Amino acid sequence: MKIPLHYQMSEYDCGPTTMLNAISYLFEVEEIPPEVIRNIMLYSLDCYNDEGRLGEMGTSRSAMMFLCSWLNGFGRLDRIPVSGQYLSGKMVTMSPEGRIVHALRCHGVVVLRVIIDVWHYILVTGVEEDPAGKGDLVFQVFDPYYDADSKEFSGPGIEFVEDHPKEYNKRIARSCFSGNGLYTLGEDEEREAVLLYNGKTELTEEKTIEYYI
Repeated sequence: MKIPLHYQMSEYDCGPTTMLNAISYLFEVEEIPPEVIRNIMLYSLDCYNDEGRLGEMGTSRSAMMFLCSWLNGFGRLDRIPVSGQYLSGKMVTMSPEGRIVHALRCHGVVVLRVIIDVWHYILVTGVEEDPAGKGDLVFQVFDPYYDADSKEFSGPGIEFVEDHPKEYNKRIARSCFSGNGLYTLGEDEEREAVLLYNGKTELTEEKTIEYYI
């Protein structure tokens, strides 16, 4: 059984919420061990604000890198067939030839660090051709920050979606990620993404060959 993806409970927990949403998207409820939930919460929300309050600057890139590594190790124990790749810098691009688009087309998901008014984590679950026929890509995204009036995080290239609660709540044009407005990836040295896969559903070269034979 799959469940609807979750919205964050505070101004700070977009990181763990998005990691948990990635697991929820990839796996059935019955497949998810409690250790995964516990450790995502345990190792996130690690940043202190200027007043020294833990968690009020969200989750660090180091924590995301560690969680990706931990999930890889946990996946090798055969408790849950999860695997991941951590990307940073110029590797984080929404180009059709890039690793993010490749991961999505192989049935993976992407925990992506973007800028709204602050740094923020979102989940990218799919990619499609621009329905307007302009030849560009549109990404299916679940943004965990609940925008009650659908105005605060809106703009050109951003479409709100209400009928796919288990997959995404927005469609975002590729141009938004490289622009200077909402959902930009930022400067190269600040970019970060975690690619996550379910080994049972990941589309690999071997599985592609088996499918077409």
